[in-house]
Amino acid sequence: MNGRSLLLLAAIVAGASYMASWGHGLPPAVDIAWKGAGVAFLALYAASRARNLDGWLLAVVMALGAAGDVLLETHGLTVGALAFLTGHLVAIWLYLRNRRPSLGGVDWLVAGLLVPTTVAIAFALPADRAGAPGIALYALGLSAMAAGAWLSRFRRDRVAAGALMFLVSDLLIFARAGALHGQPWINDAVWILYFAGQTLVCTGVVEALARRTGDDPIRLQPESL
Repeated sequence: MNGRSLLLLAAIVAGASYMASWGHGLPPAVDIAWKGAGVAFLALYAASRARNLDGWLLAVVMALGAAGDVLLETHGLTVGALAFLTGHLVAIWLYLRNRRPSLGGVDWLVAGLLVPTTVAIAFALPADRAGAPGIALYALGLSAMAAGAWLSRFRRDRVAAGALMFLVSDLLIFARAGALHGQPWINDAVWILYFAGQTLVCTGVVEALARRTGDDPIRLQPESL
């Protein structure tokens, strides 16, 4: 197993095991480091595989996700959300640079409906209505990122699916402050959807870019899925 594979394995182990740390009274610094480690290792993995601008854009997206994970705990919701929003904007740039050829009407319809639907749901979810406009603004960037993934040439069963899992995870966070407050399953669902989504996006983009540059000797499934 080479160093790049070890980085991916470390990311999966750190992200998958993070929930095991809950409820054990760990020092805050340990808990925060554990939370950020999974996506931070994904960023290192993406950087180790980067061979062009697209590869480095992916590494930046993952790095901003890791920063968001940490900043949510150290600096609060607004600062953490700004890190994630910046990551969404970089991801949109990546996806626009890799738009799927020959997009059909259904493709544009799905992307076009995804954005206003997500924004409307996000605006309606929080019980504290004073925060609803800011949440809707964040959801605009989040949903545009997911729509960009859907319209990109990257495999939809990996990258678009991962982006949609990230989107649902964030909607559950907003619902946790409203109608789903206190539900015992929601924290698990938020983390599983978020980390699995980030992993699918990272590995899906890395493999597609590697196929184009000839960096990956493994024969992969068609990118057009």
